[in-house]
Amino acid sequence: MRIIISPAKKMRIDTDSLPWEDMPQFLPQTERLLKALQKLSDRELQRLWKCGDSIAELNTERLRTMDLYRNLTPAVLSYEGIQYQYMAPGVFEYSHFDYIQERLRILSGFYGLLKPFDGVTPYRLEMQAKLSVGGYTNLYDFWGDKLAGQLASETQLIIDLASKEYSRAVTTKLPESVRVITCVFGELKNGRVVEKGTLCKMARGQMVRWLAENNVADSENIKYFDAMGYGYNKKYSAQDKYVFLKGEDKNAGSRNKGA
Repeated sequence: MRIIISPAKKMRIDTDSLPWEDMPQFLPQTERLLKALQKLSDRELQRLWKCGDSIAELNTERLRTMDLYRNLTPAVLSYEGIQYQYMAPGVFEYSHFDYIQERLRILSGFYGLLKPFDGVTPYRLEMQAKLSVGGYTNLYDFWGDKLAGQLASETQLIIDLASKEYSRAVTTKLPESVRVITCVFGELKNGRVVEKGTLCKMARGQMVRWLAENNVADSENIKYFDAMGYGYNKKYSAQDKYVFLKGEDKNAGSRNKGA
């Protein structure tokens, strides 16, 4: 089983808390992207990033002096978005780190696919950015089926906790032999499941933490997730879509989550 999540725009450097373990697997491709970005003017970069002046200035400075090999931070500690705040890896136990290192994969427009303890440096490049590299006009085409191929070589079951922007870089290119279960977090409004962006990010992070704490390795046991007032709803779920709604009762049945 592999769990895929999105990165976060906001990043930090932390070379003290925990050491990084490996270099990112697709570093040659990252180097190509870095060279393409460094050729752009400050104004072109700001248009690509779609951000304000202060954020553009910070990330332009990072880009001009970027070193992909030194002063690196473990990926899971580098991202600071809402999902990572609710995952709270800074207070994980060692067994939880072992779990996510084996099972969690972070999708990235810049690095492609990251294990939690791959060493990274702060960058800004969303997967949907229209960056032209080597004849490719966007990052989906640039990465092609590389990320899906790597995941397919590791597992036959993927738990999708990523945003659509990132998951489509993988799920549309997987072989039929790989099962993908998408987790949906929402509320019931007039008979419809309504998702709210911030709450979804919070729940995705909380689920990663819950999976690690309970050493979940079986897709059926994911249905017992009950944090933040969510509960699995059978009526609105399907074989490859697990829907968790606010206010649902906990599932009855086996609680043997580990495998």
